[in-house]
Amino acid sequence: MFVNHSIIADIKAIISQSKDNAIRTVDHQRTLMYWHIGKRIFEEEQQGKDRAGYGTYLIKYLSEQLQPEFGSGFSPRQLERYRQFYRTFPIASTLWTQLSWSHYKLLLSLGTEDQRKFYIAETINNNWTVRQLERQINSNLFERLLLSNDKESVLAIARKEKLPSDAKEIIKDPMLLEFLGLKMEASYYEKDLEGKIITHLQDFLLELGNGFSFVARQKRLHIEGDEFFVDLVFYNRLLQCFVIMEIKTHKLTHQDIGQLQMYVNYYDRVEKLMHENPTIGILMCANKNDSMVKFSLPEGQKQIIASQYKLYLPSEQQLLEEVNKELHNFPGNDH
Repeated sequence: MFVNHSIIADIKAIISQSKDNAIRTVDHQRTLMYWHIGKRIFEEEQQGKDRAGYGTYLIKYLSEQLQPEFGSGFSPRQLERYRQFYRTFPIASTLWTQLSWSHYKLLLSLGTEDQRKFYIAETINNNWTVRQLERQINSNLFERLLLSNDKESVLAIARKEKLPSDAKEIIKDPMLLEFLGLKMEASYYEKDLEGKIITHLQDFLLELGNGFSFVARQKRLHIEGDEFFVDLVFYNRLLQCFVIMEIKTHKLTHQDIGQLQMYVNYYDRVEKLMHENPTIGILMCANKNDSMVKFSLPEGQKQIIASQYKLYLPSEQQLLEEVNKELHNFPGNDH
């Protein structure tokens, strides 16, 4: 008797999906439990607000009573975190089932509501794992996007309230490539960097941002008998265009810009379909002169972008220096 073999695959998929749903349900219930514990602690603390140090005493007392029976999840530090969880997300119905408790722990470490809104939206839209969310927070994704865009635009794109109208709204500068595992003091050929990117393609696509898919590596172009090779070709479904990337391990030159411009022109005239938008070219370089880039290109053009890459995550001191520099550059800041 003939049996359709697809039934096995279908049943396996049902079992796998059910297991995933069960895990998510259990984790969400755990998250709700922590929220309710935090709410109860906060309410009790408010009743004793006239007594100095009552909150600290309460947390310590609760831990002593609960930890012997329920374990390290009820240490003073964890109980304080549950309280902070309730204070940060005071409405239980607004908690997202797509986020695990481990996601929320990372979100609690963020300093502003705007940061939390952005990373929540990006995590849900892109189905980020906890590791991916942690990496994006550590690489200052939100701050890097804000360097070239206004806050409301960044948040609106993350929440899918608007589509990006300019490549600079989603292309980061700098790009952080610490996941490639390359030592920053060593010198590299462009083919070495390209090879590492292909090996870590999933992580690279995550760093590139929303809507990117890989198309080709060392794409051969035939132009009047001459052959040229484009390092990397991607497609972005949000921008609805090809994105060509050239890797330069030296300081950017105007010849590099001219070469990329030729590739962009070729894709616009040969590969692009009528309904698609103009091709974007990204020069990923070790170093660049922004003024040289500016004067090498027509004024107001939006198709060529130079983005510097870094092979390591910035230190805490470097982050503070960058933030202070940005604050100093704000209009009206004379300090």
